[in-house]
Order: sequence, then structure tokens, then C-alpha cells
Amino acid sequence: MKPARTIDTSVPNAARMYDYWLGGKDNFAADRQAVERAARAVPQLPWLVRQNRSFLGRAVRFCVNAGITQFLDIGTGLPTMQAVHQVAGQLIADPHVVYVDNDPVVISHAQALLTAPHTAAVLGDLTRPEEFLGTEQVRRIIDFGRPLMVLVAAVLHFVPDDADPAGALAKLREAMAPGSYLLISHVEPLGDREVSGTARAGAARELIEIRNTMALTSRGRTREEIAAFFGGMTLMDPGLTEVWKWRPDDDTVVNASDVITIVGGVAKKD
Repeated sequence: MKPARTIDTSVPNAARMYDYWLGGKDNFAADRQAVERAARAVPQLPWLVRQNRSFLGRAVRFCVNAGITQFLDIGTGLPTMQAVHQVAGQLIADPHVVYVDNDPVVISHAQALLTAPHTAAVLGDLTRPEEFLGTEQVRRIIDFGRPLMVLVAAVLHFVPDDADPAGALAKLREAMAPGSYLLISHVEPLGDREVSGTARAGAARELIEIRNTMALTSRGRTREEIAAFFGGMTLMDPGLTEVWKWRPDDDTVVNASDVITIVGGVAKKD
């Protein structure tokens, strides 16, 4: 997961695909083609992506109401509508927000858009948190002696086990003051559901082929494996669940898939 050095617009990019799903304009033909191909394999994918974004917004509001005023969003992707600083800024004045991503293009774009005095975008890799946690740019905005919210939304499934995501999350948890909150969302494969094995195999094969064109390694994990990333932190009700079930604002018309889902949770450091 080393930072990309150049832009290859012929290769689909996860951040740009996510941007397209959310109605953004920072994407290219290869990204749109990959999105359309993925949606043919799993028609619910666009809905799942939007539900993940809604979950992030509700979780940020939950943490603000719990007294959190500073946020560290890791693997943020391209700036999109209802980003962390926008959601928090609807409830409190001058939230302190740092966005971290390992793609220089993402960071360059974010830096051009972020104008608030206590909001910044920095280059960094989730698997090497020690390289950005202590930087002057991060420490200028985030006071690690006070509670904060750390967000790791829809990124861990791109991190293989040999990159030691568990170790990276342990370092993040250690850096967080008591009273802090950690958000995680993650793709969960649904191989045990009672659906056509042929249909599931075809969808899975299509998603793997798309992933290969992106030069990405992805790792589907069980709910138990995902929950382990929270370490000894205390999960807030309703625990680790499908993102649309996490403290919904209203009734949601569910458009779930039999192939994959996205689960998420928020835990507090005691």
C-alpha cells in the first residue's frame, strides 16, 4: 500500500469509483466502467455505498453529541458531499478535522478544496500510522491528549493480512485518549446465505476480475474478524451491524445483497 506516484486514468481507482457512486464528478471513464460492471454483478452495490456514507454521517453526529470536536479520517478518499468536517460543522463551530489518504492525487485535490483553518489533508498510509500521527501538520490540529473520533470507513477490506492491519489498528487505539471513539466499516462476504451458488460464484468472479484491473488486494473478512479490529474498546449500541441498521434516522427501504454487505460500528475507549 505504498502511495501512488502517478495518475493512470485508464486504471479504475477505488476512491474515484466511490466518488462516482456518491454523485461526484472527480472520476474518469475507467472508473465509471468499473462501477457499471460491478453494479451488474451486484446490483445493490450503489445502495450499499450510499448507506455506508449515511452511516458515517450519523456516527459523526453521535460523537459530536457525545462531546467530540476533533476527528481523524483515515483512508478518506476524494472529498465528497457530507464529509466529516461538513457534518460536524452543522453541529459545532470550527471542528478540528484531519483527512489522511495514501494517494497523492486525493490529498492534492482535498488540499485545494479545504479552506477551514482547522481542517487539513495529509499523505499517510493506514498500515503505517506512526508515520503521520506525530507529524507537525497533524499535531497542529489534533490534540491526542483529548478525546477524538478516528474513522476507518470502507478501507480495511483493501488491506491484506500480511500488511498487518490489526497491528496498525492497535497503534491507532494506543494513540487515542480515553473517551475517544473509533469507527470501522468493512465489506462482509455472505457466502453462507441460502442463494444460488452459481449466481454467487458468478458475481464473486466478476468482482475479483474488477479488483484485479485495479491492481488492488482485497480481503473479505467475517464479522468476528472485523470486530477484532476494535480490540478491547466498548462497542456502542447496536454493536457491529449492517450499516443501515446503525442508529437509523428513519425507516430505511432495505435493498440488501445476497453476495456482500457492509457492516459498521463505533466503539469507545474507556
